[in-house]
Amino acid sequence: MDDDFGTLLERHRREIRVHCYRMSGSFEEAEDLTQEAFLRAWKGRGGFEGRASVRTWLYRIATNVCLDALARRPRRVLPDELGAAADPAGTPAALDVPWLGPIPDALLDTALIDTAAPDDTGAAVVERETIELAFLAAIQHLPPRQRAALVLRDVLDWSAKDTAAVLETSVASANSALQRARETLRTHLPARRADWASAGATTAEEAELLRRFIAAYEAGDPNAVAELLREDARAVMPPYPLWFDSRERIIAALRTSMDPESPFFTGRFRMVAVRANRQPAVATWVCRPGASGSRPGESVFRRFGVSVLTVESGLVTAIAAFETPSFAPFGLPETLILMN
Repeated sequence: MDDDFGTLLERHRREIRVHCYRMSGSFEEAEDLTQEAFLRAWKGRGGFEGRASVRTWLYRIATNVCLDALARRPRRVLPDELGAAADPAGTPAALDVPWLGPIPDALLDTALIDTAAPDDTGAAVVERETIELAFLAAIQHLPPRQRAALVLRDVLDWSAKDTAAVLETSVASANSALQRARETLRTHLPARRADWASAGATTAEEAELLRRFIAAYEAGDPNAVAELLREDARAVMPPYPLWFDSRERIIAALRTSMDPESPFFTGRFRMVAVRANRQPAVATWVCRPGASGSRPGESVFRRFGVSVLTVESGLVTAIAAFETPSFAPFGLPETLILMN
């Protein structure tokens, strides 16, 4: 009996992880929150009476796990929320704050696979969820209970009654939390984005843009990068607090970091196209200047991070370059060994 119940729970792990990611803004934290939610569910399995579906019961447990966690830490941010745009000549220093982070599209897609359970009436729910970085940054401004009310009502399509039950409050209070959340959200979402429906696969135009973007970075050619950026493009680079608010500033910084003669030379890059947060992205490895560990004739490129791109009308309008702690969620190796 316990084995059957455990199997039933596991069918929903992937979509619960996406829910925890949306609530927390961090894939790594979402993994921990999901594990805690399933531990609570397993320990409380004797109290499950079947009056709601297992899926709904799990969402209630996971939401409360997230609320507990959010009460203990500040909201997650991106660098452009912390201060003015930076001088490209500035020296970056990492800042230890809770940063927003990306999630691979592959894990969003696999969350749709667990639909064999007879009580699962929301097989396509993850596809309807809004998961873009700008939306996640905006909902970070919401207090935890308002965030939960918004996600449950506007993302998961829960009723006011069920939402109130999770939040252990009245329907009137749950509705009030939702209205306040919507008002706050409107002030933080980009005005040009009226429809937050999930994007589809990478288009042919985006694929060609990514090809050129990768070629420019791998060649260390800032002029080629400039051709792909809109004039008002923005770039953020967690965990560094500095950010740039124009193509001119982004390229000025790249001229320094891509110049082998500069003391701030980052190294040589290798990239592959991926997708994260329903947006085009690139995974990046870097071979640092003077890096050791390779044999004669070889270069070792080590994990650097994932850059999530916003693309509009054939140009990059935003770059969020994250120093991700692992490439495992993307199914990519931590190092590349290439022949010179």
